[in-house]
Amino acid sequence: MHEYRNLEYRNYIGGQWVPAQSGEWMESIEPATGQVIGRVPKSGPDDVAAAVEAAKAAFESWRLTPAPKRGEILFRVARLLEERKEELARFMAVEMGKVLPEARGDVQEAIDMAYYMAGEGRRLFGKTVHSELPNKSCWSERAPIGVVGVITPWNFPIAIPSWKILPALICGNTVVFKPASDTPMLGAEFVKIFEEAGLPPGVLNLVTGPGGRVGQALVEHPDVKVISFTGSTESGRQVATAAATQLKKVALELGGKNAILVMDDANLDLALEAVIWSAFGTTGQRCTACSRLILHRAIKDEFTERLVEATRRLKLGHGLDPETDVGPVINAAALRKIHAYTGIAQQEGATVLVGGRVWENGGGFFYEPTLFDGVAPHFRVAQEEIFGPCLSIITADSLEEAIKINNSVAYGLSSSLFTQDVNRAFQAIRDFSSGLVYINHGTIGAETHLPFGGTNDTGNGTREAAWTALDTFSEWKTVYVDWSGRLQRAQIDTHDEA
Repeated sequence: MHEYRNLEYRNYIGGQWVPAQSGEWMESIEPATGQVIGRVPKSGPDDVAAAVEAAKAAFESWRLTPAPKRGEILFRVARLLEERKEELARFMAVEMGKVLPEARGDVQEAIDMAYYMAGEGRRLFGKTVHSELPNKSCWSERAPIGVVGVITPWNFPIAIPSWKILPALICGNTVVFKPASDTPMLGAEFVKIFEEAGLPPGVLNLVTGPGGRVGQALVEHPDVKVISFTGSTESGRQVATAAATQLKKVALELGGKNAILVMDDANLDLALEAVIWSAFGTTGQRCTACSRLILHRAIKDEFTERLVEATRRLKLGHGLDPETDVGPVINAAALRKIHAYTGIAQQEGATVLVGGRVWENGGGFFYEPTLFDGVAPHFRVAQEEIFGPCLSIITADSLEEAIKINNSVAYGLSSSLFTQDVNRAFQAIRDFSSGLVYINHGTIGAETHLPFGGTNDTGNGTREAAWTALDTFSEWKTVYVDWSGRLQRAQIDTHDEA
C-alpha cells in the first residue's frame, strides 16, 4: 500500500545527525500491519547529556538573537510545513495510524502554531506601568529561561511537539526533544524542517529512545531548566516528582475522561454527528476524546438506537485507505488494555451494544468501535481513561444531574453540552469543572490561538497554545529605571512619616 520500509533515522545533536553512543537501535512498528517500517537510535543518558550540552552552548547566542529574527525562522518553518503537509500526513497514517484526513489536520495544527508563534516574535508583550515615585520608569518583560526538555506522546506526533517547541524557541530558549517511542521517525521529520529553515545548530536537538532511559535522563539533568510533558497522569506525576527536587519549571498536559451531555431539547442530528466524531475520531486515542455520553432520559432510547446504527456503519482499516473511518490503535499493549476494559464493563453490569471485540486483519492492532450501555457514573469505565474507541452511555434526569455526573471524575479537560436553551448553555459554561467547554459541538477540536489544558488530574494548571504557552517558556523580569538623580525609596518616600 505504501513505500515506507527499511527507513533509518538518527539523533540530531548540535546540528549533526548521529547514532546513539551505545550503537543500539530500536524499531518503529506500523500499527495497521504490525510490520517494522524502520529504526531509530535507542539512546540513553549519555546521548541526553550530549544534547543538553549542545543546547546549553547554543543558548547564549540564540537568546541574544532578536525575537523578530527568531520569528522569521519560524515563518520559514510554517511555509515548509505547508509544502510538506501531504507528505507528512501520509507518513503519519503509516507510523501512527491516523486516517489521512485527520493526519492532515495534525500537520495543519503545526502550521497554524508556527505562524502564530512566529508572529509573537514581534509581540512578546510586557507591561509598562507608572511608578509611585517621580522621574522613575517601570516595566516588565519576558526573558528566556535556558534549556527546555520536551517530551511528547504518539497520538499527535507533529501537532503536540509544535505546541511546545515553537513557543519555547520564540521566547529564546533552546530545546532537547524526545518524541514518543511509537512515533520517533515523525519526530525526526519534524526536526528536519527546522534544520532546513535555518535554525542554528544546537538550538533544537532530537534524542530518540525509551521514556525510562531518555525521558528520565532529560527530567533529571541539572542543566535542563524547563520540562514540558504530555502523556498519562501516572507518568506526569513521576515527571513532576523528579523535577521538583531541582525546582524545575514543569508544564503537564495529562489525561481526560470527557463527556458529552445531550439534553431533551438538543438537535439530535447534530449531536449524533458530534458524538461519533468525538468518541471514535483518532480511534478514541485523544486526551479530549469523548468516552462518556450523558443522555437525558427523555431522548435516551431514541438517541441510543441511532447511535448504535451509526457506530455499526463505521469502517475499520488502514489510514491511507480513503474508505477507512477508524484506524488502528497504537500497539499490541494498547489493544490488550482496551479489550480488558470490555471485560471490566461487563463485570460491573454494563451491556455491550456494539463492538467489544478485537478486529482481526492479519497483523494490525484494531479494536471495534464499542458502546457500553447501562453504565453507572461510578463504574470504572466511566471513571478511568481507556484511550480507545469505547463510549459509555449514562442516563440523567436533568441538566443539574448531568453536570454533577460530568464533574464526578478525577480529570477536567473537555466538556460538551447539546441544547437549544441559552440559559442551560450558560449554566453549563459556569458549572463545568473543565478547562475546555463546548456548546453544541463535540469534545475535540482546539484552535491554536486559544489556551488548551484542563483542571484536576488533567495537569498542573499550565496551558498550551496561544499567548498562555509563553508563560511556560519565559520568566518575568521587572525593571525599574530611576532618573531622578537621587535615592528614592518606594513605600517609604511615598507617604509622610508619622
